[in-house]
Amino acid sequence: MHFVMGGNTMSHFMLLLAILHSILAVAPGDNSRDSNRLLRIKSELVDPSGVLNSWSPRAHICTWNGLECSDDHMHIISLNLSGSGLSGPIPHELWNLNSIQTLDLSLNSFTGSLPSELGQLQNMKALLLYSNFLNGEIPEEIGALKNLQILRIGDNLISGVIPPSIGNLTELRVLGLAYCQLNGSIPVEIGNLKHLKFLDLQNNSLSGLIPEEIHGCKELENFAASNNKLEGDIPLMGSLESMQILNLANNSLSGSIPTALSQLRNLKYLNLLGNRLSGAIPLELNHLVQLEMLDLSRNNFSGSMQLFSTQLKNLAALVLSDNALTGNIPRNFCLSSSSNLQQLLLARNKLSGEFPLAVLSCSSLQQLDLSDNHFGGQLPASLNRLGNLTDLVLNSNNFTGTLLPEIGNLSSLENLFLFDNMITGGIPVEIGKLQRLEAIYLYENHMSGPIPSELTNCSSLTAIDFFGNHFSGSIPATIGKLKNLVVLQLRQNELSGPIPPSLGYCRSLQLLALADNKLSGTLPPTFRFISQLSTITLYNNSFQGPLPQSLFLLKNIKIINFSHNRFNGTIFPLSGSSYLTAMDLTNNSFSGPIPSRFSMCRNLTRLRLAHNHLTGTMPDEFGQLTQLNFLDLSFNNFTDEIPPQLSSFKKLEHLLVNNNQFTGAIPPWLGSLQELGELDFSSNNFHGTVPADLGNCSKLLKLSLHDNSLSSIIPAEIGNLTSLNVLNLQRNNLSGSIPSTIQNCKKLYELRLSENLLTGLIPYELGELSELQVILDLSKNSFSGEIPPSLGNLMKLERLNLSFNQLQGKVPASLGKLTSLHMLNLSNNHLEGQIPSTFSGFPLSSFLGNDHNLCGPPLASCGDSEAQRVKRLSRTAATGITVAIALTSTAICLVLIYIMLRIWCKWRKVSISTSDGSGGKEEKKWGFKNEKKRVGEYCKVNSVALVPSETAEMKKQKSASFYSTSN
Repeated sequence: MHFVMGGNTMSHFMLLLAILHSILAVAPGDNSRDSNRLLRIKSELVDPSGVLNSWSPRAHICTWNGLECSDDHMHIISLNLSGSGLSGPIPHELWNLNSIQTLDLSLNSFTGSLPSELGQLQNMKALLLYSNFLNGEIPEEIGALKNLQILRIGDNLISGVIPPSIGNLTELRVLGLAYCQLNGSIPVEIGNLKHLKFLDLQNNSLSGLIPEEIHGCKELENFAASNNKLEGDIPLMGSLESMQILNLANNSLSGSIPTALSQLRNLKYLNLLGNRLSGAIPLELNHLVQLEMLDLSRNNFSGSMQLFSTQLKNLAALVLSDNALTGNIPRNFCLSSSSNLQQLLLARNKLSGEFPLAVLSCSSLQQLDLSDNHFGGQLPASLNRLGNLTDLVLNSNNFTGTLLPEIGNLSSLENLFLFDNMITGGIPVEIGKLQRLEAIYLYENHMSGPIPSELTNCSSLTAIDFFGNHFSGSIPATIGKLKNLVVLQLRQNELSGPIPPSLGYCRSLQLLALADNKLSGTLPPTFRFISQLSTITLYNNSFQGPLPQSLFLLKNIKIINFSHNRFNGTIFPLSGSSYLTAMDLTNNSFSGPIPSRFSMCRNLTRLRLAHNHLTGTMPDEFGQLTQLNFLDLSFNNFTDEIPPQLSSFKKLEHLLVNNNQFTGAIPPWLGSLQELGELDFSSNNFHGTVPADLGNCSKLLKLSLHDNSLSSIIPAEIGNLTSLNVLNLQRNNLSGSIPSTIQNCKKLYELRLSENLLTGLIPYELGELSELQVILDLSKNSFSGEIPPSLGNLMKLERLNLSFNQLQGKVPASLGKLTSLHMLNLSNNHLEGQIPSTFSGFPLSSFLGNDHNLCGPPLASCGDSEAQRVKRLSRTAATGITVAIALTSTAICLVLIYIMLRIWCKWRKVSISTSDGSGGKEEKKWGFKNEKKRVGEYCKVNSVALVPSETAEMKKQKSASFYSTSN
């Protein structure tokens, strides 16, 4: 072949050789086929970063990105595209690269499953596909990769079991199957992998036993099978002398720790946390002299602590929390000055005694956690020996005494947790020396005194929690120096005075809890600077005055509780944040309307404005608060009707609008609020009927509509409220009878229907409401008929009021079984007969007004028979007759006396007119002169009743006759 290009023959020949060499370089041996396959692979992948741009026919294949060729450039032996941002299914062409020895596609977004063709890659030594989105099962054919040394396919969505053929990979050194969805058991064939050094099965759903055959993996250095469902005993692995890491945490392993583990002399990391292991911690573990980390937490280990860092000199972390260990830390713990112990975590055991002084010898200690035990006594002043301590966690014990000034010498301290003890006294001013202190939790102790201003020198503080103590005085005026403060919890103390204005300069503050104190004054305007504030609780104090308008600038606030204070004025300043989730302003003196801006708080779940002086109507915009589950507007002065927009409150559980001036009808759309558990519309001006739609509120527990002007009947649909506990319809104008469907309200424990216009019989079905306990009140209606005996089934009932009705008949003896009853009123009915004897302890007023037809204690005895009642009548008649006879006899006597006097007076006149001189002797004898005076006096005295008075002429005539006869 000749090339004529204007040069000599030699140059033409050299050019020809170069072209031929280029052609041969592109396709030596099988490279032409591999090149085509790789180009097809490229076409099927999504490559947003362009890492495959170098894959081009114009370039030598061995120069393509991620590829490695053999020394003779005849074969592709490695493809490494790890972390290249590639995605899409793994192309099938990839499994035809027969010469490939290393395939690393890890840390991408490949999808699809592993095909059976994977077994064709007989030369494969390393297969790394971890951290993708592969799914499906591990193919059985993977066992054909006889030369495979590294298999890492974890952190995918691979499921199914580990195929037993994995045991055929006898050259395998690394097996990584962690963070998948594998199930089933660990195959016993795993014991065939005699060269295996790294076995990672963490975070799957593997179950069953750890096979005993694991001891066949003689070279195993790292075995991690944590976060599975493995059970049974820990197998004997004492022969695995190369083991350095054993992690079996968070399974369901049981039994005791086998002492054979003490033979693993090279073991550095042993993690058995979160199992069901029990028994004593074997003393033989002290032989693991290389051990650096031991975690046996969250098991059921008991007995005393027998691990000594004097022997475990390399031990840096000892974690025995959440067991049932008893006793105290041994005295010879940490005696060696060469101790490397940095973490000692013994929380939530049953350890007791005084503070373990032995730990003070652990000079390297950084974290000490003895929380939730039974330690007591005073904290030692020598704690300052732990100069490297960053975390001192002693909460939830029985420590007493005071917080000593020496605490200020722990210059490295970052977290001080002493809450839930019995520490007394004040906070030493030396606390201000702890410049690295980030969190101080002293809550639920008995500490007192002022909060020292020196605390504000701890410039690294992010959290202060002194809840539930007796701290007094004012909040330090210099609190604003704590620029990093995120949490300030001072609730339930005895703090007084105003909030210092400098608090507004704690610009990182997110949680402010000052509730349950004696704080007073107004809120400082500087609050506007706390722009990160999300929670503020000031309830149960004596704050007063209007809210500063600057609160409107707190745009990130989520929770506000200003209840039980003396705030007044408008609540508009609290409407600035659209992130509000809960607000409670109960029991203040706020006035004015509800700002419509609250409708912008789309995540608002709780709004409580009860016991204020708020006025106006409920904003129509409230309908946008679709996440609301608690709305309390009770005890205000709201007017007008309930807006229909509230029908969008589909998550509402509590709706309280009682004690306002709402008008109109109770809206039927309330029945569409399926989550409603409490509905209180009482003490308003509602009229109309009780909507039957309320029967759709199947979760309703309390329904209070009392003290309105509701009329018509109680709807039968009330029986659909099968979860109802309280039904109060009293003081309305309801008529008709109680629907029998009420028997379906089996959980009812309070029923009040008094002061209505209800008629008819008391339904027998009420006796089926066996949970009725607080009261059954049907008083002041017009019920008739007899009291149903079924009421005697209400064994839990404490109060029964049937007074002021038209009930008749006898009191059922079955009511006597109501042994829980402590209030009973049957008065003002037409009941009769004997009262059950068990009611004798109730007052007379419980039975009065029943037409005197009831008897038995506390009323008159019922021992009298019908004959005795007749006898009582006879005695009464006899008494009347006796009185009549006495009166009649008296009258007859008086008449006879009158007649006799009249006769005598006439005889006396005749005697005087016919008398002679001898009459003087007769007078003297009989004393007529004196007698005459008596008779005259008698007659005068009795003249009013018996005889008419004498005329003057008669007196004159009698006097003349007297003198004429006396001479």
